[in-house]
Amino acid sequence: MIFFNLIKKAKVFEKRLLNTFFEKILLSNSVFTSIIVLLLFFLLINRSEASFSGIRYFNSNTPKYNAKSEAVPSEVALKWGEMSLKTMKDTPGGSPTYGSRSLGYLGLTMYECVVAGITKKKSLAGTLKGLNELPKPVKGQVYNWVLSLNAGQAFLLKKLYQQSDPQNISRIDSLEEAIYQNELKTTDEKVAVHSKLFGQSIAEAIFEWSKTDGGFEGYKRNFDSTYKMPVGKGLWKAPTRGQSAVAMPLHPHWGKNRTFAPSNSVLPIPEMIKYDFKPDSKYYAYMYEVYTKRKTLTQEEKEIANWWGDDPSQTFSPPGHSYNLANLAVKTAKPDLFKAAETYAKVGMAVADAFINCWKIKFIYNAERPFSFIYYNIDRNWSLYWPEPPFPAYYSGHAVQSAATATVLTALYGTSFKFIDDSHVGRPRDEERLVEYKARSFNSFWEAAQESAMSRLYGGIHTRQDNEVGLIEGKKIGSNINSLPWNIIKK
Repeated sequence: MIFFNLIKKAKVFEKRLLNTFFEKILLSNSVFTSIIVLLLFFLLINRSEASFSGIRYFNSNTPKYNAKSEAVPSEVALKWGEMSLKTMKDTPGGSPTYGSRSLGYLGLTMYECVVAGITKKKSLAGTLKGLNELPKPVKGQVYNWVLSLNAGQAFLLKKLYQQSDPQNISRIDSLEEAIYQNELKTTDEKVAVHSKLFGQSIAEAIFEWSKTDGGFEGYKRNFDSTYKMPVGKGLWKAPTRGQSAVAMPLHPHWGKNRTFAPSNSVLPIPEMIKYDFKPDSKYYAYMYEVYTKRKTLTQEEKEIANWWGDDPSQTFSPPGHSYNLANLAVKTAKPDLFKAAETYAKVGMAVADAFINCWKIKFIYNAERPFSFIYYNIDRNWSLYWPEPPFPAYYSGHAVQSAATATVLTALYGTSFKFIDDSHVGRPRDEERLVEYKARSFNSFWEAAQESAMSRLYGGIHTRQDNEVGLIEGKKIGSNINSLPWNIIKK
């Protein structure tokens, strides 16, 4: 209030000055004096119309992508990217499928909460199936987009992880409040309030839309005891000693869920090499490669297998690893708030669509993993590096979601983007495999995707075919996310 009273007094003072100027013009007989006074008058008018740059205001009526908007740092977006992963990691019963879905909605919400502040970008409402419209800012109203993003992330994260421990929910509330109070230092309270309400309204609308995708509250039904797996040679059986405590498939219907990009729901089914136990067959050769690699693993290959292991019971899971690459991209490149929000949206949606497509194909082919083939056709004493996951092999989930992530991040930040992946730094040493979790360096996002895919062969749970097809499909999925109408095209 003190600030606005000062502005009011300043305006009164300006009016008095203007009156003085006019009097000078009328009383003066000098043409020169009149010209000088008129010049001062116009300079004063321009100054009075200038905005106060110390306040982070954005007008929804003219949301310009200008220097002032670009100057808004991405710090708050990064904090919510990190909070999302902490919540995923610390919530029991997590799965890569449900986690990928959550990140898709969180990323989209982040983008939609701020997109009205950018002239070159537009909302995806009306493009995504079933999301016909979203709340719009009030015309002529000013918004603090940081607070809109802040409120939207807090609202949706608590909704998606309402099953989490109360301490985790409290941690979300604390972050939201800390950011809100910090922004109040440079934001009028009325602006702060309606900015917060706008972010919440976006998040609520997206959450309601999420209920219709087929994966709502998927954490309540991770395993379907009524699902009947097909039986036959080359077909997958739930492992009795796998990653899961129950011998049932994880989310066997996940492939029927709605994708974010409509084009990702109609991708052709990739062909798979048919089962063949003959030693001279290509199928046998793929399995034999896994068998021999287990015997010749180098220390670095073990480190790679561990780094990308992403066990959902101990980490933020494979999709969380990809979302952390978005964190690392934002931390390294330091984009503005708006590009950061677009980064999380594209990565989250790409990863979500990758898992839907992957699960669709997994439960079409129901392909066995290497262990069962090796056990019955090559060596009954062969041991796994990793316990088997509770779902079929073809194609690799790690490969497809890593490739989808690399595709969208490369489009945003370029083909030569050096970064250090510290996703698992601090994890205890794996005493069984004698591996420490050390940060890994990459020269590009695609290099990281290829290593992620290859790590599954090192771990003994995927063949080269699984990985190569996953990378190909992931690139298609990421490209379809990139092709959504993000940009406003001037006619």
